[in-house]
Amino acid sequence: MTDDTAPIPLDENQIIAERRAKLARQRELGVAFPNDFVPADRAQDLVRLHDGLSREELEAAAVRVSLAGRMMLKRVQGKASFATIQDATGRMQLWLNDAGVGAETHEAFKHWDLGDIVAAEGTLFKTMKGELSVRCSGVRLLAKALRPLPDKFHGLADQEARYRQRYVDLIVTEGTRQTFVKRSRIVSAIRSFMTGHGFLEVETPMLHPIPGGAAAKPFVTHHNALDQQMFLRIAPELYLKRLIVGGFERVFEINRNFRNEGISPRHNPEFTMMEFYAAYTDYRWLMDFTENVIRDAAIAAAGTAKLSYQDRPLDLSEPFARLTIAQAILEHAPGYTAAQLEDAAFLRTELARLGVDVNDVRHRNAGVGALQLALFEEVAESKLWEPTFIVDYPVEVSPLARESDTRPGITERFELFITGREIANGFSELNDAEDQAARFRSQVEAKEAGDEEAMYYDADFIRALEHGMPPTGGCGIGIDRLVMLVTDSANIRDVILFPALKNES
Repeated sequence: MTDDTAPIPLDENQIIAERRAKLARQRELGVAFPNDFVPADRAQDLVRLHDGLSREELEAAAVRVSLAGRMMLKRVQGKASFATIQDATGRMQLWLNDAGVGAETHEAFKHWDLGDIVAAEGTLFKTMKGELSVRCSGVRLLAKALRPLPDKFHGLADQEARYRQRYVDLIVTEGTRQTFVKRSRIVSAIRSFMTGHGFLEVETPMLHPIPGGAAAKPFVTHHNALDQQMFLRIAPELYLKRLIVGGFERVFEINRNFRNEGISPRHNPEFTMMEFYAAYTDYRWLMDFTENVIRDAAIAAAGTAKLSYQDRPLDLSEPFARLTIAQAILEHAPGYTAAQLEDAAFLRTELARLGVDVNDVRHRNAGVGALQLALFEEVAESKLWEPTFIVDYPVEVSPLARESDTRPGITERFELFITGREIANGFSELNDAEDQAARFRSQVEAKEAGDEEAMYYDADFIRALEHGMPPTGGCGIGIDRLVMLVTDSANIRDVILFPALKNES
């Protein structure tokens, strides 16, 4: 008996050379990569429909099947051979011998390798151990794998290799495949939820002549035909609000944003957001709606809103908490007083003690509200495990949000935090063209003073607002971070098929 499922030798180059020689012989025999086989069945469907039948029932039914997949296991035992192939839905065992497939084909099969793409036809049966299998009447080699799969006992152990060679990770790691199946379900559920609530899905430009809609450093490029500088978008916000001006009262977009910033377990320079805008709503309506979007997506992907994340329970089924910035600090960072949080001098001293440069361009002229926010980010944000809306952001850090009618200096804005991470950001939109123009001018002054993340002045957006935009609420939800929660993934790279990596060289 031979078993070529044992760990592969260390000399991968020798293995590749041997496989290339096998491919060369295959070419000599005719078509090496045939493209005339279409499988009629999938592994998961066969298991679902027939695994409940007894051996006798299966024999009587004589179910004919054809399927194809990657060979993951192979075992040759005397006159018979076993193999396990894997398609997009699961695995199925094959059994073949000389009588079933012919001596010549069976002999050829013995020289096929793990990783090869194989087609099989035959009849379903159950082995003595009760495993649903295919008694093959024919097998074909559809595509030769020149590189070996990782050692089955250790898989693709190097984490960077898993990100860089995602195609291999998907082949050998069931958990990875399930993560991206769930990601697809989450996006589909969100799309269905939005269209079911009267939202129109739209697409807006990815190349912007002026970056806007967020405080972030953009990627810069050049359009040769137009001979002008362009930017990969940091957010679709200003274009989506132009559509509200145009009369589309509920719009959303699920697409990429690009920010030329650092890489971390929660940041990738290219990431997916869902932004949506609804006329005649405000930030309170948005919080209710955002909560329902997230809960619905979790249930669609995980079957429940009661999750476990990094070995801690996470309950999305209960109403999300709502706290002001000051309330969050007092609740999650005991030791401060309400009076201290209203004292700019104290806040500056405390931030300096915590290592924040209070004299940098972002903080040197900051008011109490912005200083409170900086302290919140240092001492309270990471402690917001259960879903919590933080509200009442100051105007000076919210250049696109509507100011409260009753509390000067405070905007109708929220950010949603779950497991210590920002998941969503929304607000009642500023629709006063003159106020928006003044805020843009303040952003330009901040940029000229050295703040690389400050916004540009967008004259066309101001022109759009001058045509009149109805009262509107808008929100952005980080899809990657939401997928991290639902799939219990600690790193954003685990939920992005091809995350940004430094060149191998």
